[in-house]
Order: sequence, then structure tokens, then C-alpha cells
Amino acid sequence: MPQPHSLPSPIHVVQLTDAHLFADPAGTLLGLNTRASLGHVIAQVRREQPRIDLLLCTGDLSQDASVASYQAFRELSAKLGAPARWLPGNHDEAQVMQAVAPELVRAVTDIGQWRIVMLDSAVVGATFGLLADDQLAVLEQALGGAGERHCLVCCHHQPVDIGCAWIAPIGLRNADVLLNCLRSYPQVKALLWGHIHQEWDEMRDGIRCLATPSTCIQFAPGSEEFKVSEEQPGYRWLRLHADGRLETGVERARDFEVRLDFDSPGY
Repeated sequence: MPQPHSLPSPIHVVQLTDAHLFADPAGTLLGLNTRASLGHVIAQVRREQPRIDLLLCTGDLSQDASVASYQAFRELSAKLGAPARWLPGNHDEAQVMQAVAPELVRAVTDIGQWRIVMLDSAVVGATFGLLADDQLAVLEQALGGAGERHCLVCCHHQPVDIGCAWIAPIGLRNADVLLNCLRSYPQVKALLWGHIHQEWDEMRDGIRCLATPSTCIQFAPGSEEFKVSEEQPGYRWLRLHADGRLETGVERARDFEVRLDFDSPGY
């Protein structure tokens, strides 16, 4: 990882999330081949982001938690030529992820004038998320020791209400604990997550709250019951400035044709 003095401002970051890869390269969700869609997203990133200082991969990298699926994700994302950090989602197995890419599963990364904190909100056998005591301790220690660095905190499960009734019960169960902690540290500039398969961007108490489309199927915003959309898969880019400013946006793989089969195995 480059040292702070060697990195020009801003820091260029890309987020990939919710790839849902299978051991079988032909594996699909609702008829959509998840490796193919990830490949198209990565090609889009390569065209649009010539410089990437850090790649953040925020969970559900795998659908079946197989070694082969994590190896495939690692090989595909390596085409971006960027240092990466992974965290687990509810479909992942943290121990398998750690075995495949131990150097990528790291809680704290300092880069430029920023500290990136990667939290594990996954609960074994559950779809909802929870930050266990050890993860809250990691967070407190990371923020308390950040000094003058600005902080970006990442997890998998959504910590805020996004207006989708069906997804609310499978969000972060102790989100209030997380948000109260973050409010205590003014150097926290943003909170970034995956899980909801759609874009989200709002300010809460001075903290930018962000979520990102999946690299495979998308969930329809504002839906009361489970509903998918036919939007293309995508990614998020971020520019982290030395003075704490953050610029960000979402781009989609416009050349990827989304054809869903609602009679095939779903999410």
C-alpha cells in the first residue's frame, strides 16, 4: 500500500458489491449469469477509471460460499490492478473468504489522509446483519486512533431505512449503536454498504450514507414486497480529498443486456 506522502489527492476508490458468484461459471440468479455481469462491470470500470488506489468489495461476493467462487472473484477483480479489501455479507463464509484471500480481509487501511474501516456485519445462518461486540470494539479503536485522518466506514447491511418495506427486517439490527458511535467522531465523513442492490445517497448528521448497485441483479427502489428491476449492474466510484471532501457517483454496465427468467432459481 502506498505511503500517505506518495499519494496525490484525491484518493481514487472503486466499490464492487453483491456479485453472488457460484462455483459453477454457469451459475445464475433469475436467469442472469453472475460471472458474466461482473465481467461486464469490471470492463466498464477499466474503461472509466484508469487510476484506482483502492478497491472496496462489500460483501456477498459469493452466492454459495465456495472456494471456487472466491477464486473467480479474485481473478476477475484483479484485472483492475488495484489493491483490494474484502468484507463478508450474509451469503459469504468469512472463514472461506479468509482462506482464499487472507491479505485482503483487513479491518483498517490507511491511505493518504483517510482511514478505511471494514466491518463484518454478517450473522452465521441469518440474512439480517448485526455488529457483534468485537466488531464494535474494532470500530471504536479504529476511529479513536485515527488522529487527523478522515474516516470512511464500510459494512454489508444497510443501517438506515431505504423505503423498501421487505428489506427492512434484513438490515443491520443494531444500526442505532453504529450510528451513535459514528456521531461521536467528527472525522467520520461517510458510511458505505451493499446488500440492497440499488443506489442510495443521503446525508445524516453530517455523514454521507451511500449504497451501491449489485454487479448482478437489481432490487426495485421503494418496493413494499420483493421486486427486482431490469436496470443494468453497476459500481460506485469515490474521490476522497485530503481536506475531507468526498465526491462519488454510480456507473452502470450499459452494454450488458439484462434478461431475467422469473421461472428460474432466484435470489
